[in-house]
Amino acid sequence: MSPEPPAAPPPARDLTALLETIGARDGRLVHLERTPARPARHADWPSWADPALVAALAASGIPRPWTHQAQAANSLHAGHHTVIATGTGSGKSLAAWLPAVSDILSAQRAAHAEGTSHRISAHGRRPTALYLAPTKALAADQAAALDRLSARIEAVQAGVAGAPRLTLRSSTCDGDTPLPERDWARAHADIVLTNPDFLHFSLLPGHERWARLLRSLRYIIVDECHAYRGVIGAHVALVLRRLLRLARRLSPGSPGPTVLAASATAAEPALTAARLIGAPPADVVAITDDGAPAGERALALWQPALIDPWGVGPADSTAAPDPGTTDTPGAPNPPSPRRSATAEASEVLVDLLSAGAQALVFVRSRRSAEIVAEHARRILTRSGPPLAGLADAVAAYRGGYLPEERRALETDLRQGRLRALATTNALELGIDVTGLDAVLIAGWPGTRVSLGQQAGRAGRAGSPGVAVLIASDNPLDAYLVHHPEDVLTAPEATVFDPTNPYVLAPHLCAAASESPLREVDLDLFGLPDESLLADLAERGALRRRPTGWFWNAALPGRPQDLTNLRGDGPPEIPIVESTSGTVIGTAPGASADSSLHAGAVYMHQGRAYVVEELTEEAAIVTPRLAVGYRTRARERSSVRILAERHAEAWGDGLTWSLGSVEVTSQVTGYNKLALPHMDVVSQHPLDMPERVLPTAAVWWTIPLETCEAAGVTPARLPGALHAAEHASIGILPLLATCDRWDIGGLSTALHPQTMRPTVFVHDGAAGGAGFAERGHRAGARWLEATLDVITQCRCATGCPSCIQSPKCGNNNEPLDKAGAIALLRLLARAARSARSALPTP
Repeated sequence: MSPEPPAAPPPARDLTALLETIGARDGRLVHLERTPARPARHADWPSWADPALVAALAASGIPRPWTHQAQAANSLHAGHHTVIATGTGSGKSLAAWLPAVSDILSAQRAAHAEGTSHRISAHGRRPTALYLAPTKALAADQAAALDRLSARIEAVQAGVAGAPRLTLRSSTCDGDTPLPERDWARAHADIVLTNPDFLHFSLLPGHERWARLLRSLRYIIVDECHAYRGVIGAHVALVLRRLLRLARRLSPGSPGPTVLAASATAAEPALTAARLIGAPPADVVAITDDGAPAGERALALWQPALIDPWGVGPADSTAAPDPGTTDTPGAPNPPSPRRSATAEASEVLVDLLSAGAQALVFVRSRRSAEIVAEHARRILTRSGPPLAGLADAVAAYRGGYLPEERRALETDLRQGRLRALATTNALELGIDVTGLDAVLIAGWPGTRVSLGQQAGRAGRAGSPGVAVLIASDNPLDAYLVHHPEDVLTAPEATVFDPTNPYVLAPHLCAAASESPLREVDLDLFGLPDESLLADLAERGALRRRPTGWFWNAALPGRPQDLTNLRGDGPPEIPIVESTSGTVIGTAPGASADSSLHAGAVYMHQGRAYVVEELTEEAAIVTPRLAVGYRTRARERSSVRILAERHAEAWGDGLTWSLGSVEVTSQVTGYNKLALPHMDVVSQHPLDMPERVLPTAAVWWTIPLETCEAAGVTPARLPGALHAAEHASIGILPLLATCDRWDIGGLSTALHPQTMRPTVFVHDGAAGGAGFAERGHRAGARWLEATLDVITQCRCATGCPSCIQSPKCGNNNEPLDKAGAIALLRLLARAARSARSALPTP
């Protein structure tokens, strides 16, 4: 049940001044960046815009478009692929709907004039449009906006004597849509709103039933295109290429659909959009000059205070030696010398709520969303009236909730019944929430792209807003709050590789089943020749015929089921309550071994459950009233080099390499950690299967004698390598569009293939996602930044702000901070020398 609305809070005070006041405590406010307000710049409606649509938009409070909306709409209407990259809340969707809806209405006017029910046009029929969103929530939000627009169009026409009745038929289609509604969409919808998953698994394999939509497809709108990065970016790019290929074949002689990509934070927008649709960048028009008004914005960089400010000193090493160590997904951070970002966010949130603000708190994990909401409610309850009345207006929002739970929370936030939500990035891209005063970001969100999206949720619709980036105990966070120039620079380029054979091969099979592959399709899919198709034929997946490459229909199953757009790991795991059999949520299958093993503690809406059993079908959990501990998995891993694609020999015998590797990992047990300080109280073994991941990695080796010459003895070497590995993983997101959960690593004092001390950093996706490759190219800067963050950290022997990792499979043992500094100095010096030796271009 939704909470009752609290007593009306006072109008939000000057939140920037409030942050400056509370940030003076212990020097937590490290930097404050103010962006002044800017006025709107308007343009005239295009001459081709349908008058009923223009009148309906005026009735909804849009008398004229902003300049970027008119520019993008004109480009799209003229048949140019277009990307619009303007700020959050700048009305990018209007640029798409203006030409799409105008064409739909114009076709109806022409049909009415001719006395026919259909208009035969250059595109064959009454035009259609397809809208793709990365989340169901965003598609549902756009569908609601189109419904309101349709009603206004009909109301406008009803007031014009003799005017034809104009209709705008839109429908949402995704995995939750009932079959009768899908049937209606196939038969009647002018605009279908969906997501790439539905496109891949349902619409494209069943394209014969969607022929009306595809033959008339005039526009494809790809919203929040920057969200498609890494492996999911490669998958979505190939799905879009399959869609464009089918639509062109179903409408021979037509130019095919025109694509509008939209993003608030895309770097190199034309290149990103072009790579998504398989077109040359020169064929994509980029609109980047934002004409929307903006209120004053403030971004605060915030570092929680030291818990024990007197317990710090110079770096030293006391770590004991240990065998090769790994960095793999785990659980909460070990104890920290600073307050946690989640605890800090909870308290700052209460300060903002007391000033009348409505706010979001973005966190990095599902568990953290529950913790922040519960902590804030507890503080409010203990504060007494009137703040205690706000406790029921704070909630958590995250993936894994059932759809009806998420919709209810979204509605309550829009209508003001909820004053704060602690959320994962599930709300980074999603519902259009206006009126938010503040956003707290507990921990670096992984990329400047995500930072812009999350911070942009505050101060939408031209109102002032504040955002606070609260540093977590993470090497990158510690580095960034003290280097605002790296936070405020342009967003990262979106990294994805559609030619990754692990991603491309199943999409080629799917494409061949939808329409035979021909030589003309090679460029669209980034194939230099037919060798991959021939390999698939040799494996029995495809069959070569004179008219092209066909899917081998004798094989069981569908080719679309060979891959999952969200990654090739296991599907989502339902979480089932043992006493009632109710599904209370879901969790990613890829992390089930480490988070849903037998004995694990699972949190949901503030309630604790203990996992009784994990199978391939579900995790069975039992509710517990009071669980005074949490759990963290223990893992072990190994890395085998399959092929070294690039190697550089640096000074002092160091090497810097990139190549294909095979990572084998296994959950071997778990620890129970007592609340609140997460001290290990017991260890428990587990018998879990090994998981093998073929991927890409960057690695460096260093001769043992070079280590000893730098003062790192064989006894200290494992800890020094391990610490350097952790810090490197933490800093790589500064250079690539990823976060530390997208990558992993391993360090060993003697690797069986290199026969040297070696550190690997690898992509966490099959075949690689481009992150290791980006790190390899930026080696010198990566190593310098890694060294910088360790040397500037005030801790004595290592902490989560420099060398400890929240995902370490070896419980952050051994670690040698001073040894890592010595090794990284050698590496950084060698990288600088190698770079300076390169010929000047």
